[in-house]
Amino acid sequence: MSEALVHINNFRMDFGDKTVIRDLSFDVGRGETFGFLGSNGSGKTTTIRALLGIYQPTAGTLHIDGRPFRPEDGGRLGYLPEERGLYKKEKVIDVMTYFGRLKGLERHAAKTWSLEYLERVALVDKSEVQLDKLSGGQQQKVQLGVTIMNEPELLILDEPTKGFDPVNRRLLMDIIGEQKTKGATVVMVTHQMEEVERLCDRVILLKNGTAEAYGTIDDVQNQFGGRVIRLKHTGPIPVSRRYTITVNETNYSELSIGEDADEADILKELIAAGVTVRSFTTTKISLEEIFIRVYGTQNEARTSTFDMAEA
Repeated sequence: MSEALVHINNFRMDFGDKTVIRDLSFDVGRGETFGFLGSNGSGKTTTIRALLGIYQPTAGTLHIDGRPFRPEDGGRLGYLPEERGLYKKEKVIDVMTYFGRLKGLERHAAKTWSLEYLERVALVDKSEVQLDKLSGGQQQKVQLGVTIMNEPELLILDEPTKGFDPVNRRLLMDIIGEQKTKGATVVMVTHQMEEVERLCDRVILLKNGTAEAYGTIDDVQNQFGGRVIRLKHTGPIPVSRRYTITVNETNYSELSIGEDADEADILKELIAAGVTVRSFTTTKISLEEIFIRVYGTQNEARTSTFDMAEA
């Protein structure tokens, strides 16, 4: 991994007698795209808010470029929160120009950049429209533009494509990829596992305030079995030391196998046990499957105001 831009070490966060984060440690390398994953209530938002100085940690170190975040460092940061915050009674171009000025751009430069961005995301015809007249997805595009217009060194995106159709999701992912090409370090908080697999260099999976998995995509896949055999069949799948049965339906099963397992031996074993195999394919376990395995059985529904804010 390259030199760490974000360094979190032994981070603990208590709210009263409730511990939300427990001794969390991870780094985000300079110039990488990092996936920050977890179910609702796992502690992702708390960690980001503590990193940005919104919360004061109970214990531990949270540094950006070697020191705690300070308000004067805001020009190097682009933060897209899950709770969007724009002036909805103002015109789109006025809102973008205003935020551009706050980020240090001259008015003309901010307006020019904004119009070029709106052209890119097919909203230039809405530049003089009041923001609250736009759809939720259109407002989200405007918010992303405000986030990246200063070409930040660190870009933190909380569910950047939530609610987008596939075409607009791809457009936004392309824009985020361009920021990385320009040298930005990108932290993505998302439930879109295909986006993580396509864009992220490394990931962390947070569950109940602790790291369930951390590393490259391959590292995490290997931690959860690495390879998966998917087969359509007739007859019950026998228990075996060569694999773990993770899906077992009437005519379809998935078997998790280790890196040293031999698929040919497994196929022979199944046939010898009387299983009629109609299809047999091997692939890497997907992040979506890992996500379901880690979080699928837990019930983290929260009812208090605080817990809803942590979703």
